Amino acid sequence: MAKTIMLVDDSLTLRQMLSITLKREGYEILEASGGKEALQRCRGKNVDLFICDLIMPEMNGIDFLKKLKEDQSHRFKPVIMLTTEPEDSIKEDARELGVKVWKVKPYDPVDITSSVRRLIRPEAV
Repeated sequence: MAKTIMLVDDSLTLRQMLSITLKREGYEILEASGGKEALQRCRGKNVDLFICDLIMPEMNGIDFLKKLKEDQSHRFKPVIMLTTEPEDSIKEDARELGVKVWKVKPYDPVDITSSVRRLIRPEAV
């Protein structure tokens, strides 16, 4: 069974581009346009990695991660924060919530894929 990645970003275009890139690498993809939707969509599912934006309507990335980490099944799952925000103080808060990699948009698909591979490996075909 393929490893599953949840993409959480309010930009449909970004989610679509990331989804295409990561599916080519053998990953299953779940998508959500914001934190609330992501919490609902990952409930009861085995998600291996989260790629999350910081600035989103309704629930920002930090609040999403705080809620996500309350769920025992997702508590220790790795997170890549993909955002326009370079602020160091926010990075510290994010690291405490499981963010392993911080990427600033626009992103390089090869770099993102490499980061994903470091954190989880796709299943052999």
